[in-house]
Amino acid sequence: MDNETMTQMVDVVSGYGLNIVGGIIILIIGWMVAGWAKRATRNALSRSDRIDQMLAGFFASMVKYIVLIVTVLAVLNRFGVQTASLIAVLGAAGLAIGLALQGTLSSLAAGVMIIIFRPFNVGQFVEIAGHSGTVKEVNLFTTELATPDNVQIVIPNNAVWGSSVVNYSFHATRRVDLVLGIAYDDDISKAIDTVNKVLDAESRLLKDPERQVVIGELADSSVNIVIRVWVNSADYWGVKFDLTRGLKEAADAAGLSIPFPQRDIHMYQAAAAE
Repeated sequence: MDNETMTQMVDVVSGYGLNIVGGIIILIIGWMVAGWAKRATRNALSRSDRIDQMLAGFFASMVKYIVLIVTVLAVLNRFGVQTASLIAVLGAAGLAIGLALQGTLSSLAAGVMIIIFRPFNVGQFVEIAGHSGTVKEVNLFTTELATPDNVQIVIPNNAVWGSSVVNYSFHATRRVDLVLGIAYDDDISKAIDTVNKVLDAESRLLKDPERQVVIGELADSSVNIVIRVWVNSADYWGVKFDLTRGLKEAADAAGLSIPFPQRDIHMYQAAAAE
């Protein structure tokens, strides 16, 4: 190796050696700062009861990657790379990707809003975007429901956030509404007493709010007795089914008739011409 080549190698090492060492130091410090920022963000968000753990992890990871991107740009700038043009290229690419994934990003944003504001929780029975079921999972892109017959329904979060949500499990109590129709010639007082005896035998009914047993409608074929009772949300369907059967059996035992819809037809016949 001649002296000229040796001189060139010394110049290269002396020119780029400090940059290489500096770049490695920046990478190490940036990696350490990214890990610290991730842990700090997760711990800060975990202290709030309104922020889901999944959302806390998402934001923590996002902070880490932002720090790493800044670190890489700092290293490139150390070696004389024009980061301004590189940022412009990355920005254009990000815009193109954002337009291509517009629906996905919309679901992502909606998932974040759902997790923050919590219109429903896992295990609650809801009606969303025309579908009813028990919430099984909520992630950043979709919400999964299971129907009463255990059919899976996956709804994009942008459809969930953009529609009305009916949460049947939100409140601790619910009202059970029933209607018992009796014939017009039946004794109303006897019918109401029969209904009250059935309600008195049901231990799952709540005393507050007070139940209602009233005449709600004089219908075409029946006098309709409206029954309104309050129960715990978990007892709703069991009480509804049991009361429906109990009212029918009690009405039969008391001699009350539950009339079928009927119409009176009057027929007129003109006198035959002589």
